[in-house]
Amino acid sequence: MHDIKWIRDNPDAFDGALKRRGLAPESARLIALDEKRRAAIVKVEQAQARRNAASKEIGEAKKTKDDAKAQELMIEVANLKVSIPEMEAEEKRLSGELDAALATIPNLPLAEVPDGADEKGNVEHHKFGKRRDYAFAPKQHFELGEALDQMDFETAAKLSGARFVVLKRGLARLERALGQFMLDLHTTEHGYAEVAPPLLVRNEVMFGTAQLPKFEDDQFWAVRGELLASVEESRLKSERLGLIPTAEVSLTNLVREAIVEEDALPMRLTACTPCFRAEAGAAGKDTRGMIRQHQFTKVELVSITTPEQSKDEHERMLSCAEEVLRRLDLHYRVVTLCTGDMGFASEKTYDIEVWLPGQNMFREISSCSVCGEFQARRMAARYRTKEGRAVRHVHTLNGSGVAVGRALIAVMETYQQADGSIVVPEVLQSYMSGMKTIEKQ
Repeated sequence: MHDIKWIRDNPDAFDGALKRRGLAPESARLIALDEKRRAAIVKVEQAQARRNAASKEIGEAKKTKDDAKAQELMIEVANLKVSIPEMEAEEKRLSGELDAALATIPNLPLAEVPDGADEKGNVEHHKFGKRRDYAFAPKQHFELGEALDQMDFETAAKLSGARFVVLKRGLARLERALGQFMLDLHTTEHGYAEVAPPLLVRNEVMFGTAQLPKFEDDQFWAVRGELLASVEESRLKSERLGLIPTAEVSLTNLVREAIVEEDALPMRLTACTPCFRAEAGAAGKDTRGMIRQHQFTKVELVSITTPEQSKDEHERMLSCAEEVLRRLDLHYRVVTLCTGDMGFASEKTYDIEVWLPGQNMFREISSCSVCGEFQARRMAARYRTKEGRAVRHVHTLNGSGVAVGRALIAVMETYQQADGSIVVPEVLQSYMSGMKTIEKQ
């Protein structure tokens, strides 16, 4: 959410930043809405002041036995008591209209973010490792998993439909091992506090991290109670809960509507959770395999910081996510997303893309974003400074540390053998009771 006062003071800078995202100017429309809202506020305040003054004048008129004046004033007060709620309702409507307009506008990119229309404008930051040589043609993960009889898409489709999978035996355990390894690394070495958050959240929580209103169709929703055709849509929305698309939603909102002390920052949180995405805009994309699933597991990293800390914290978060792939000895690269490829709430994003030998290409396995105060304004999340005791909005950051399902894919394709078995990376073997190879049973 944007600060309308800043937009009023910096309309050209605001529109210029939107232009970098490929969007039309918005400052004139927003400022016009704000002028109407402010005029309505003044009108209410003036009416309230007049009501209070007239009430005092009634007492004075009665003291002087000026009954005609007192009667006239009482009529005026009575009329104001009727009109003021109408004025307040109009002010509330105009404030809601402004808030709704602001809620649909994405965050502004930082100056160092490269310009570009789409992923072609992303800039490679650095690489780790190199591509492995195989004496055979590497297979894709779903070919390996199905041949091992440990990855079953057909049965998953019978249970839940497309974009689901059933993992069995060694692959199921490998996925669990990956999540546990990541959590252990982030909590014991990187200073993140583990959290087990709710998977179902309210509308206002989804709004806080900017899943709503723009990405409503990308979420899965659960409605409590009996669904009746006659129930109004607004009531349904008020009673529903959303399944989290990432633990970012729950973790970041832990500070919603709160004022934390500066000494508590940076606050670093992590969770390994199931995640749910409707993938409404992904028709026809990655229909084979586990790349794009409706349900997947991810280890999330969230940081709550001061504005002064946020840029350094972004670099730190990226290095924490990278360390997962380094210890798994996976080849990857880091790219800085351009203005046309960044997420809605981000002001700067690094993507980590892991090399998949079976696909012969890099695929995203983590995104690390700094959001500034964009989410904090939507959540009313603030902190109190040590000096001066001023109250300011926190800065929020989030990143995958990393996507467990995609890490499973990368391990399978990278560590595959000619006979179709999968070597378990050394760092994971202790989580697998010493198992060194996943083979068909």
